[in-house]
Amino acid sequence: MPKIKTHKGTAKRIKVTSTGKLTRRRAFGAHLLSKKGKGRKRNISTKAFVTGAMAKNVRKALGI
Repeated sequence: MPKIKTHKGTAKRIKVTSTGKLTRRRAFGAHLLSKKGKGRKRNISTKAFVTGAMAKNVRKALGI
């Protein structure tokens, strides 16, 4: 059985914490920020966790 290759695009975007949780960046924070409110921008700048069925697929893509 061959080794499972890591999906490099996923590996660049998602990090695994020491407890095994998957963290990701939030969308819509790259440009056109002047029209967005302070609270919205602050929320965008925080990390988010990947959960549920999506986390299962991401773990498989990362080879975990």
